[in-house]
Amino acid sequence: MRKKIYQWHRTLSLIIAIPVVLWAASGFMHPIMSTIRPRVATQFLQPSVIDTSKIKIGLTEALKKNNISVFHNFRLIAFENNWFYQVQPTAKDLPIYLSTQTGKKLLNGDQLYAQYIAKLFLEGQSKVIGVSSKSSADTIGTRALVSDNQKASTVEKESIHDCCDAATNCVLLNEKGARVTGVKLVTSFDDEYKFVNRLLPVYRVNFGRTDGIRIYVATTSDRFGFAVDNKRAIFDNIFSFFHTWNWMDRLGNTKYFIMALLLAIAFSTTLMGVYIFFSTGTKKVVGNKLVRARRNHRWVSILISLFTLMFTFSGAFHALDKLNIDDRYDFYAQQAIPTATTLFNLDSLQSIVKQPITNISAVQINSELYWQVSTKKESINGKMTAQPRKDLMKDKQVAAPNAIYIKASDFSILKDGEKVYANYLACQFSKHPIKEVVATDVITKFEGEYGFVNKRLPVWKVGYASNHNERYYVETSTGQLSAKINDRDLIEGYSFSMLHKHHFMDFTSKEIRDFSTMFWALAQIAVVVIGLILWRRVRTSKIKANY
Repeated sequence: MRKKIYQWHRTLSLIIAIPVVLWAASGFMHPIMSTIRPRVATQFLQPSVIDTSKIKIGLTEALKKNNISVFHNFRLIAFENNWFYQVQPTAKDLPIYLSTQTGKKLLNGDQLYAQYIAKLFLEGQSKVIGVSSKSSADTIGTRALVSDNQKASTVEKESIHDCCDAATNCVLLNEKGARVTGVKLVTSFDDEYKFVNRLLPVYRVNFGRTDGIRIYVATTSDRFGFAVDNKRAIFDNIFSFFHTWNWMDRLGNTKYFIMALLLAIAFSTTLMGVYIFFSTGTKKVVGNKLVRARRNHRWVSILISLFTLMFTFSGAFHALDKLNIDDRYDFYAQQAIPTATTLFNLDSLQSIVKQPITNISAVQINSELYWQVSTKKESINGKMTAQPRKDLMKDKQVAAPNAIYIKASDFSILKDGEKVYANYLACQFSKHPIKEVVATDVITKFEGEYGFVNKRLPVWKVGYASNHNERYYVETSTGQLSAKINDRDLIEGYSFSMLHKHHFMDFTSKEIRDFSTMFWALAQIAVVVIGLILWRRVRTSKIKANY
């Protein structure tokens, strides 16, 4: 029996040797990739207080002027000092931009806004985006950047006379800092903008720098999606090729079965090795290279066997979990607001809130329309209540949502509006009645089951007692589902987090955790190399014996 196990151990080891080396080598690279990210000024845009002097035309009038009878949502955004209503006709439509001064529609507004905020992320809000003295319509036409489907089009030649032209100028004629060289709408994940980034749709904005940096931004939420330059792209491509095997994507789910099978073989082979170690003794023959190679392989293997089991088990579990369909993008606020019933009055909202307003959106709760009013956080003793965040990966924490919900029909304030809306969304997504909600908590930090991979903060966790204690993480600022998790999902989630990415060492520091991951990844390569050396010497010894 022992001899049979030894033979299987040797045969299976040869089968999985190359895959293990590739996985381990690319796994060693992963912590390095997080430290060579392109530098951007910030990953958060600080909201500006709405300039009421710029609101010359109401939302309803602007919508009617552009023949929009029903809309999904809106908010107020600014290009420097020029304010616009950002309106989504439906949840799936790209937003359009209507001037708050004239109601005029901004041509190519969403692409312009993507370029505008991408540059703020890259260079910082403190740097004022200047406008070139050039103002001819011909210059605008030649500098305009549009989507791939509109490469041949140019901005319509109009005389410079309103805020739409000023907004276009501040983006296209800005000669300060890095120059935008291209912009493309991304509606599905691809080899560069992968599923791990979560946000869709986004725009990829390319800048004319020597490092070839491009930034992915979500215009409907002013959110930073991803930044990559040429150096980072090389690392990403290597990791995708050797670790996640994107070259097998054409096989669909078969790819994950193959990966899980190879990892299961590696796991079984390691268990066989552990059995062989404890069931046999270590020979001591001075000067015998074959015995020395076998002894080195035995001891190196047993020392790292625990981490080999951890990597292979969690990796196989994670690969099989990929077979489950992630349908989070199918869950979002289903609302269609009639323009005729939208009585938007900024002055009335300001008189009720009595704090500087940074944004306003519309939400429907049980068929009732509410204004979702976000306000500027006040300082305490001269200090801000929340420090500005710049790097979501490092900070992993944001301020709690502070929106006030005002009923559109009578301007009454909805008590605990954020919590009420979170429960409403979760019940819409889960199809559970409100009475089945057992807990509602605000989440402002990536930790535990809601890790950084989910990307969205702040969110609300709404829990239910049924379906293995399922909980829905909903983002009230966008009305979207961020994640849904139950107790069964935790098994795989914690397996991958703790056993594969070594988050059991979070009590130390990211640097120490990364060192641990890299060290034990290198150890996997070492045991394979020593094992191959042993196999070669055994093979050579047998060949010599036959002659």
